[in-house]
Amino acid sequence: MIRHILIAHDLRSTADLALRRAAQLAQQHNARLTLLHVLDSSLSQVEQERVQQSLDNSLTQFAPTGSQLQLCQGKPADAVLEQVQLLGADLLVLGAQHQRHEFFSGTTLDRIARRCTVPLLLVARDENAPYNSAVSAIDFSLCACTALNQACHLLPAEASVHALHVFEPQKGLGHSDAQLLTQRALIDQLIHDETQLLPPGSPSLSHEIKLGGIQRGLQECLSDRQPQLLVLGCHGRSALSQALLGSLAQHFLHKAPCDIFVVR
Repeated sequence: MIRHILIAHDLRSTADLALRRAAQLAQQHNARLTLLHVLDSSLSQVEQERVQQSLDNSLTQFAPTGSQLQLCQGKPADAVLEQVQLLGADLLVLGAQHQRHEFFSGTTLDRIARRCTVPLLLVARDENAPYNSAVSAIDFSLCACTALNQACHLLPAEASVHALHVFEPQKGLGHSDAQLLTQRALIDQLIHDETQLLPPGSPSLSHEIKLGGIQRGLQECLSDRQPQLLVLGCHGRSALSQALLGSLAQHFLHKAPCDIFVVR
């Protein structure tokens, strides 16, 4: 359950897109919303006051009544992650393309993504209606199943979530068709089990298996289905690890074709 959403705002227009999405989710889940900005320590007092006024204006324009502004200082990634813990946030929201900004650089995004202890939503699209479609990369890892479950709780009941398992047959383990049949049976059972864990009124859940590489398979699925949200688990074979950002997640976080929901 989402009770407190933290949106990290870096004063770019993409951050206002993220704020609008965070506000929509706060209203959908009846959650608190806090807008966080990490102040540049080199700014003068007058400049800091201008920043605060700009953020107050964004809160007034886009956020629900009762939303709060939190200002802090420090290294951006460290400061954001610290505030996630101090404020007890359940969801961290960022605007995409932070890598083009000197304060929220690509390195900062990577650091936040691999160390964030709560689900991370990277907003890339200018939409504020509730999500109605998502694609979730699924394998047999606990984190992928957790990500799928969390996405079903994030989206409204009328939405649909499509789970994609990309399978690459291994040499020496028998005919690829037999391997595919085994994988399909295992994934069918996995999705059935995950569906049973969802409460009434959850989004509809579908699934498929593709042969080939995970990145290409996901890109084809995204191109075909045009979802609003891509869901990735943190410690799956192709997503994030504690020490290093995997190439799949790094690719999609930095070249987001849609909003990205990353779950530990």
